[in-house]
Amino acid sequence: MKILVLGGTWFLGRAVAQTALNRGWKVSIFNRGRSGSAPEGARTVRGDRTAAADLARLAAEGPWDAVVDTSASEMAPRDVLAGVRALEPVAGRYVYVSTVNAYRGWLNDVLTEDSEVLDGPPDADLDYGRLPEGWDGPDWYYGRQKAGAERAVVFAFGGDRSVLLRPGVILGPGEYVGRLPWWLNRAARGGRMLAPGTPDKTIQPIDARDVAEFALNQAAADRGGAYNCVAPVGRETMGGLLTACVLATGGDAQLAWAPDKLLLDHGVQQWTELPLWRTHAGVWKIDSTRAQAAGLVCRPLSETVVDTWAWLRGGGLPVEHPRWAEHGITPGKEAAILSALSR
Repeated sequence: MKILVLGGTWFLGRAVAQTALNRGWKVSIFNRGRSGSAPEGARTVRGDRTAAADLARLAAEGPWDAVVDTSASEMAPRDVLAGVRALEPVAGRYVYVSTVNAYRGWLNDVLTEDSEVLDGPPDADLDYGRLPEGWDGPDWYYGRQKAGAERAVVFAFGGDRSVLLRPGVILGPGEYVGRLPWWLNRAARGGRMLAPGTPDKTIQPIDARDVAEFALNQAAADRGGAYNCVAPVGRETMGGLLTACVLATGGDAQLAWAPDKLLLDHGVQQWTELPLWRTHAGVWKIDSTRAQAAGLVCRPLSETVVDTWAWLRGGGLPVEHPRWAEHGITPGKEAAILSALSR
């Protein structure tokens, strides 16, 4: 197999490129060269995928059996559309990493691949879907952008040659968002440790390396389609995650479980101050049986925790990203909630 990875130097993109190299595939990566480093053995093409001349130069490097696109998370659908149009004549298939945010019912509904996808035209710019001032409804901006990008891929490659992967939360070595690293560092600090909700609360993070394996399997397959790339419903729990963090770090942290209402009363920001905690009914009810039937295998979350701690302890540094600073509750606020929990 000969593949092109758009991105390829950090977290999921690097996992895709490295996994393909481990399989003996020929790998080209295309990026601006601003973040991370390419895996040894990959051919690097520098350029900006929003520049028509760079896209034309990239297309001249083909052909490829497949493209795996991991770098369009903050790109307008119209820029994705320009890229897929340039690459369609020189690529057999296109695997696009989207998100469960593309579903209209995400956060509140049980979701399958047949659930309604948000509106979002394939030629939309970055202003499409922005919220009007004073809006107090769902924030669908990011989902609409990703839904438009999905339509751009299918518009150019057709349904049979397009694969749309919809992960939820991706964790693992190299994570740049800071969710799992924050929990690990907090567990390593020890002491009484605030834990959100209940220990049996289902969660569905997936390891970046498992997404990479599945993406490459679909790149080599002869079918298109959309797949939810999440761990099976009910297999992993918040209690299992935090216990694994305590065990992996070898600290003396004692988990203190705080009810949702107490956390909300103290103004804890969902999803960020206590990473992965959210009270919405459907946030961790995403069906992935179609992906599992197509070969998705999710390693135990405890393995992801151990490997991420080993990466951090070994001097691993994520690519700098502003989202890292969003995560984690301050020690003072945690102490106040722990004190209230003891009353």
